[in-house]
Amino acid sequence: MNKIFLSKIPLWFAEDIGDGDHTTLSCIPADAVGKSQLIIKEDGILAGVEVAREIFNAFDPDLKMTVYLQDGAEVKYGDIAFVVEGKIQSLLQTERLMLNIMQRMSGIATRTHEYQKRLAGTKTKVLDTRKTTPGLRMLEKHAVKVGGGANHRIGLYDMILLKDNHIDFAGGIRQAITRAKDYLKEKGKDLKIEIEVRSFDELNEVLEVGGVDRIMLDNFSVDNTKKAVKIIGGRYETESSGGITLETLRDYAECGVDYISVGALTHSVKSLDMSFKAV
Repeated sequence: MNKIFLSKIPLWFAEDIGDGDHTTLSCIPADAVGKSQLIIKEDGILAGVEVAREIFNAFDPDLKMTVYLQDGAEVKYGDIAFVVEGKIQSLLQTERLMLNIMQRMSGIATRTHEYQKRLAGTKTKVLDTRKTTPGLRMLEKHAVKVGGGANHRIGLYDMILLKDNHIDFAGGIRQAITRAKDYLKEKGKDLKIEIEVRSFDELNEVLEVGGVDRIMLDNFSVDNTKKAVKIIGGRYETESSGGITLETLRDYAECGVDYISVGALTHSVKSLDMSFKAV
């Protein structure tokens, strides 16, 4: 489990519980034990089971979790994903944090699965972006993988992505690529370089300069994407980006691009409905 994620669990509990869950503490005896089950209330893809386990364990190591459905399972209304047994006070105090995480992760996995399903029979993979919830990026990107998608760069540190602003501030495509390559050599770093192009003029300049690993076709129409992929001719990986929806996804994939990046996988997803109820 990611160490960054684990370090956040105490902060999440502090945000929710503060100086105590006074509702639970006032009406539930400290030694009372019971069971709660995670009930699925909407069809989708399950994600976050192991994250839930870490949340329960961090709060009360004596809680016993019996898992029936794992991450990636196609779930339907009424399914029971797992049962947790132990102190009722612990079950009640972990309920909302666990649900918040699992509902969001499952919503992302479900949305990603829907997108990737549209790409069946093509070579194209759907990618996430950095349009994530601050503090939850690793969990949200994990949910994308559970849903069958692929991760783009995790942050600003694991890939060079020369976008329009970088190119404009650097003084042009040639300068941006040259500086990026010089920087990697100077720092002894082995990172892939991707560059965004907004027109065929920019695309042709990138092909003339070379030295990149992937070309992002930003806001190209379907017809122009098809032309661009033909011009690139397999020399570099290709990625389509910019306003691509579930309805237009397949059209772009059939142009032959390797990847399609979709910010909507994480930035405006609907959580999957589920509840944690006493048995």
